[in-house]
Amino acid sequence: MTVSNSTTRIPQSEADIDDEIADLEHKLAEAKIRRQRFKSSASQPRIPSPSSKTDSALPLGSFAFSSGLESYLSHQKHYLPSSPQGQPSPVTVFISSFLPLSLSSYAATSLPFVLAAARLVSQPSQLTSAALTALDDAQDAAIPCVVARRASIAQGRALLGIWERSFDGVVRHPAAVTEEGAKQAEEALRGFATLVRKSSSSTLASSSASAAAPTTMDEDAPPASSAHLAPLFGAVASLLGLAPEEAAYVFLLGHVKALVSAAVRAGMFGPYQAQRTLAGGEVHEMITAMVEREWETEVEDAGQTVPVMDLWVGRHELLYSRIFNS
Repeated sequence: MTVSNSTTRIPQSEADIDDEIADLEHKLAEAKIRRQRFKSSASQPRIPSPSSKTDSALPLGSFAFSSGLESYLSHQKHYLPSSPQGQPSPVTVFISSFLPLSLSSYAATSLPFVLAAARLVSQPSQLTSAALTALDDAQDAAIPCVVARRASIAQGRALLGIWERSFDGVVRHPAAVTEEGAKQAEEALRGFATLVRKSSSSTLASSSASAAAPTTMDEDAPPASSAHLAPLFGAVASLLGLAPEEAAYVFLLGHVKALVSAAVRAGMFGPYQAQRTLAGGEVHEMITAMVEREWETEVEDAGQTVPVMDLWVGRHELLYSRIFNS
């Protein structure tokens, strides 16, 4: 077998080799910094009010969604708990098959937006309602599945309501954010919430008028702001005191918790196995790997990397019998 080296650039001089060495050393230094950052986060965890962000009682409505798990089980009948001997156990199937696929898909489509919003909070005057709207619009384009998009919007609007009713004005700002910067970020969230409400009102008005009048191009246009979960989570988590890497970890951990809860209610395993799964090292390793993978991903590059997840999520509404909303 012949390997083509047509794309490999051969150094033409000693200066070219020196440049290549310098570039590799720079990449190595950046990798060491990222590794040290994750070690520091693990050895010195923060325990401020943001711990409430990992609480399963946080009313985001996650219990209503299975993120494609119920559809996956319905399309993989031999993986159900009633499967004959010799087949993989439901626990094995969940941990080794569905969970990695779902986590990879979720990280690829959403994590860049969490990180982008979290980083904006620490930059004075950068987090504005216009910036949130731009991230929200990009997130809408990064989720091709209508069902997944609807779930993201439902949870995002729930988080926005939690911010307005519970967190706004009562949280301590992180040390990395100045008082002025925190106020600007809070104003941006309030402005974004107002824009979302106006968008919802306009959508309802257009729906009511469509029965009596022909639909125009303006009425067919999407709402100005959808309020997807990922960018709002990044902004709120950062204002609550979480560093970007911590916000990303908590975001993915929340997804894993929701999946484990869905697996329990779907009868794949019991509550004790659920806690064993969450406490195991595999979940931590998977989440850490996803955060490292998406750490430098731009929002323009975010998108679905596991197409089959969109099939499972999208076909959920076609199931004859189901216990989850989506």
